[in-house]
Amino acid sequence: MKNWDCIFDAISKATGTKFSGAHVTPIGNHKVSDTQIISDGREEYFIKRAAADALQRLAAEVEGLEALRKVKVLTVPRVIVSGLAGTWSYIVLERLRFAPATDRSAAQLGLQLACQHRITDETFGWDHDNFIGRNTQLNRRRTDWVRFWCDCRLRPQLDLAAATASGKVLAKSGERLLESCDAFFNGYRPTPSLLHGDLWAGNWGVLANGSPVVFDPAVYFGDREADLAMTELFGGFGPTFYSAYSDAWPLDAGYGTRRNLYNLYHVLNHLNLFGASYLPQSEQLILRLLAEVR
Repeated sequence: MKNWDCIFDAISKATGTKFSGAHVTPIGNHKVSDTQIISDGREEYFIKRAAADALQRLAAEVEGLEALRKVKVLTVPRVIVSGLAGTWSYIVLERLRFAPATDRSAAQLGLQLACQHRITDETFGWDHDNFIGRNTQLNRRRTDWVRFWCDCRLRPQLDLAAATASGKVLAKSGERLLESCDAFFNGYRPTPSLLHGDLWAGNWGVLANGSPVVFDPAVYFGDREADLAMTELFGGFGPTFYSAYSDAWPLDAGYGTRRNLYNLYHVLNHLNLFGASYLPQSEQLILRLLAEVR
């Protein structure tokens, strides 16, 4: 219990109220981190826990949550405290109780995301690297979006894949795609928008009052289409979400093709995180994209 006692003490110091943490209820466990609800019968918190060497990754998540909170558009969980506890790194967040999503909550999220994407910067990227899952996400500042996407998103994932037996088959077609990326941006010049960065269906919820909440960000300034593309990759967000977003800020006609270019990054990341089951999808996306530029 020593590690837990360190966390309970940190919560007590952060809140100014003694927290004993009598009950720990696991609610999730996977290769990236595990999660629990902790309670002393009076207060409850959500905790994400990982090995001590994941401290930098969890710190980047905290920074992302605070960056989104600061702009006051999307609702995110409040960070109570984070740090090291013996052999663990951890984040403690407020406990949020979620209700089923509705068309209204999805539409509200679409509108809010469009508003957040109006928050811009002079360059693409972020002040330092962060993480996408366990993998490092490069954020070197660029004024050229295409070069940023190739150098900081696709190439690092293709290089990681090439280090494995299954991923080596992507090397030639991946390189051809990198050389052809400019073709997807003829007449389209995105502005640097503040992105969630990892906005799939598992990274949002709805409070009892119907308000949407997002979490687990991988923030940076990039093309807003990259966020929209991710929402369509693993489950989708429903038609009212997309309708509300488009009403607030219509998408460019070329989005349908670039969507595959943006989602390739996340599929390759899943290949590198979880193995060869994502290889066929990676190959198909690359071939489909190459067919667009022949």
